[in-house]
Amino acid sequence: MDEPLQDATGSRSGATPSGATPSGATLFSFPHPVDEVSARLVAAGVVVQCVVVLATGWTPLLAVLAWGFVARVATGPTLSPLGTLVTRVVRPRLSWAVRDVPGPPKRFAQGIGAVLTVPALVAALAGADGVATVLVAMVLVAASLEAALGLCLGCHLFRLLMRVGVVPDEACEACADLWGGR
Repeated sequence: MDEPLQDATGSRSGATPSGATPSGATLFSFPHPVDEVSARLVAAGVVVQCVVVLATGWTPLLAVLAWGFVARVATGPTLSPLGTLVTRVVRPRLSWAVRDVPGPPKRFAQGIGAVLTVPALVAALAGADGVATVLVAMVLVAASLEAALGLCLGCHLFRLLMRVGVVPDEACEACADLWGGR
């Protein structure tokens, strides 16, 4: 880990040469572990966005939805408006106990959301509204299951890919312990 930079007076600025924060996290990192409550709250926000997009066909909101998934894959909640709202405003006000879950499956699930919403945005911009509707509806189903039941479809797919050896155990050692290995 890089040492914090010192200014001319010798005091530490908190910045590091690699751009890491004093805690060691970089901008392009994903939390591990993840608070399950926060993940479910983000999923609830995704549900609301999907319902509005499906009801109105409003492409700018679809762009925000797609950006949110891409941002959460790249930086966790840091550059995601919804992720930031949940982790910095909503979650701190709730007294529910933190329930830590492994981060890599949640990041994989966010990646699936990006893989569905970015093409949905492209389809909407190209006038292929039916394709965009189907893709957003798929996200709505997955996000609804996560928000309401805590059932993360992307996480289960990640687990399956670990079991068959497509995703190496090293990608998430906590997952192997959690799920009993392969």
